Amino acid sequence: MVRRTFIGSAALVGIAGLFGFAKPQPEKPLLHHVFFWLQHPESTTDQQQLIAGLQTLAAIPSIKQIHIGTLASTEKRDVVDTSWDVSELLFFDDAAGQKIYQDHPIHLEFVKNCSHLWKKVLVYDATDV
Repeated sequence: MVRRTFIGSAALVGIAGLFGFAKPQPEKPLLHHVFFWLQHPESTTDQQQLIAGLQTLAAIPSIKQIHIGTLASTEKRDVVDTSWDVSELLFFDDAAGQKIYQDHPIHLEFVKNCSHLWKKVLVYDATDV
């Protein structure tokens, strides 16, 4: 009887979802972590110019928190990647907020003004579990 009730309930939830009766799940916060490799890693001027450009992104309203960083002086281990030069970590309420950021004129201006500074960019996007 318990198994039949469970299967029946699961089927009902599936049908409800098919017809739009299920409650929508709230979006989860999204973290957007970007790593930059500079064209000229020895240039402190280029590094500071990239950091200044990244700081302009804080004015985009959908960004809830921003962290801009450089390599930390931590223990060297095989699992630690120390090949990048500058990173940014952005926090958004949800994927929609990250999309607003991607299309925002301030972000587009940053890419236009600073893309000559980097030779490689790598992005990791993650949501809460």
